[in-house]
Amino acid sequence: MVGNCGELCTFTPAYIIRRTEDRKMNRFLGNIEAKTDAKGRVFIPATFRKQLQAAAEERLVLRKDVFQDCLVLYPESVWFRTQTELRRRLNKWNARQQAIFRQFVSDAEVVVPDGNGRILIPRRYLQMAGIGSEVRFIGMDDTIEIWAKERAEVPFMEAEAFGEALQEILGTPADGNEED
Repeated sequence: MVGNCGELCTFTPAYIIRRTEDRKMNRFLGNIEAKTDAKGRVFIPATFRKQLQAAAEERLVLRKDVFQDCLVLYPESVWFRTQTELRRRLNKWNARQQAIFRQFVSDAEVVVPDGNGRILIPRRYLQMAGIGSEVRFIGMDDTIEIWAKERAEVPFMEAEAFGEALQEILGTPADGNEED
């Protein structure tokens, strides 16, 4: 592997493991408004850009969310982990499962932030997500969602339903023993 030293550099397995762990630790958190320009370019919020730079993530993969009318930005390493996990679970010799995989990867596109930290969102993606000039970036663990601002202003769940769902998921310890 060629490093900054301009010659062949050797990296220890510990370094490689640490870089992999660093990338796994990348967690996005935030709800940040932004505007697209007439060409569909948008600045990735500085807080997310800094995290991507710290993890040496130069390329992102953009795809429409499977369930919601929003776009999802995957750091390239997260995309490849996701794609590998999906491929691992699907049989490429099963026509339906191959179609699922094909649909998942064909709806994705690599985007690279320019020197100013902007990405170009292709028009078809803006249309798929109903995005106009105002967007909201939402950190979603290891990915970043891009929503039309007006869609992201509506609660994703009503407060009572959200509380009940959290109680159902987190209210009882996994071992089944209730705490006092």
